[in-house]
Amino acid sequence: MTTTRHQTEINAPADVPTIEIVREFDAAPERVFRAHVDPELYARWIGPRSLTTRVLRWDARTGGEWAFANDRGGEEIASFFGSFHEVRPNERIVWTFTYEGEPDGVALETLTFEALGGGRTRLRILSVVEDFETRDGVLASGMEVGVKEGYEKLDELLARES
Repeated sequence: MTTTRHQTEINAPADVPTIEIVREFDAAPERVFRAHVDPELYARWIGPRSLTTRVLRWDARTGGEWAFANDRGGEEIASFFGSFHEVRPNERIVWTFTYEGEPDGVALETLTFEALGGGRTRLRILSVVEDFETRDGVLASGMEVGVKEGYEKLDELLARES
């Protein structure tokens, strides 16, 4: 396991049912963006280290759809799906994100890729859900571990491919 010099900020404001994630990467926006839209790359870094990811469908364009499953020890333990509402290369992705086990808990997520100079990027994610119960359930699901370990794996992937 590699340690990272970048911290992943996860915030859940008390007044709105949202989750905000902010993370910096030592890679240009086009590289961080590509890792979010290329299904082969995405499967290599998304989620906690204890899981592997299989991409089931992936059409990373405005109006496209996606789905992936997480496996542990050869057994599927979770699957997710959604739609790409907007894909603006190297700048922004807007997609829905749904855990198959909670099909009414759809999140609308906006990812923005901000150039920081020096070949660095700040990724901001705003995830909006219907209510506080859904938001708090997501937070209690272990999502924080998956996000933090996933971004550590993305750091490693970006470093290997630089």
